[in-house]
Amino acid sequence: MRDAYHEELDSIGDSLVEMARLVGSAIGRATAAILDSDLKMAESVIEGDQKVDDLQHDLEGRAIALLARQQPVATDLRIVVTSLRMSADLERSGDLAQHVAKLTRLRYPQRAVPQDLHATILEMGQLAQRLMAKAAEVIVTKDVDLAMQLEQDDDEMDLLHRTLFQHLMDERWKHGIETAVDVTLLGRYYERYADHAVAVAKRVVYLVTGEHADEIQPDIQPDIQPVSGVEGA
Repeated sequence: MRDAYHEELDSIGDSLVEMARLVGSAIGRATAAILDSDLKMAESVIEGDQKVDDLQHDLEGRAIALLARQQPVATDLRIVVTSLRMSADLERSGDLAQHVAKLTRLRYPQRAVPQDLHATILEMGQLAQRLMAKAAEVIVTKDVDLAMQLEQDDDEMDLLHRTLFQHLMDERWKHGIETAVDVTLLGRYYERYADHAVAVAKRVVYLVTGEHADEIQPDIQPDIQPVSGVEGA
């Protein structure tokens, strides 16, 4: 019985890794769709989010069943409770990738992103994908040091997010209000996606140590230079 119990705990971890990999792929494909106005790819991201939702629902059911049957304590209880919270972060990440794809569909056949912002949105999409890949690695390895790095990595996303606003506030902005709204939403989607990847990593820290990440290491301001290429940055 104990072997079956621990196999079930391991399978919950496997489901989290699969969710992380799916939502990582989704944000990458959604970024390609928004930049290329690729409706077919956007639809695949939108439809594919159901698999992430199904994985979360299945994980929740198994976790609740374990709580009811086994009444885990100490580390095992942390695993179950933290896994439930991580699955919620990952499911929300999938929703944010879907939002990017839906914006592609909304504006098709026009492009939602003006050409002069392609590089910034591409960088945000690639960074989001890297952050989620690192979060998946943290789930597998339980590497606390790697998990702690994600918050500093996320500062790069915050800088890119500010870069978008610098473009929007520039008096030379010529793309109109509708595009400004689209770009504002996109920036928010990527920024929130990165936050969820960081949250997953922080939950692994708690799972391993029993302490919250903020209690182990105070906030450190990384030495990152402002993003170049925008006047006044």
